[in-house]
Amino acid sequence: MEPIRLGVLVSGSGTNLQALIDAIADGKLAATIQMVLSNKPAVPALDRAKKANIPFLTIQTESYPNREEYDKALAQELMNCQVELVVLAGFMRIVTPAFLRHFPNRVLNLHPALLPDRPEKDEVTLPDGTVSPVFRGLNVVSQALRHGVKWTGTTIHLVTPELDRGPVLARREIPVLPGDTPETLHARIKEAEHEMLPLAVSEWAVKLKRG
Repeated sequence: MEPIRLGVLVSGSGTNLQALIDAIADGKLAATIQMVLSNKPAVPALDRAKKANIPFLTIQTESYPNREEYDKALAQELMNCQVELVVLAGFMRIVTPAFLRHFPNRVLNLHPALLPDRPEKDEVTLPDGTVSPVFRGLNVVSQALRHGVKWTGTTIHLVTPELDRGPVLARREIPVLPGDTPETLHARIKEAEHEMLPLAVSEWAVKLKRG
């Protein structure tokens, strides 16, 4: 099977981008990264792309009149690079239908909280048997800490127009430890994501290639 052609969207440190780069280099992921796009200039993720000789580009929102026009520009750049599958790896913007219509069932997102199998549900059962609200949107690690839950986690899902309600591809529970801050908890979540992401991309790529 031919390697899947990836486009990766980033906004920050790029540790999940690095997980993909490393998995490809180690032969654990049959993929090529065609383009790394960022909505912010001079972020560490772009340095990672440069070091790995991956094309990268910054497209700032200020250059476009609205979200739809911005997303059309993002999609066009990815299509120009013949991208087959898009990974939102710490991309701190909500993509619109204007973007998604170009990549149906071909946009994956990392969400640093537990999402339920049934997208209409707004509660999720934790490993200790307690029930937690589903944390969607931004700042979900802080939301988990504010609610005092003993468990949170991370989810890889397909992106749909409904925010954080796309089909779940992978999920892992992470315990909340006494004294956790958003930073310490998020660091452990990221460790899990680094392991999960290459496998989830590989499995979904196989399904896409097989039709």
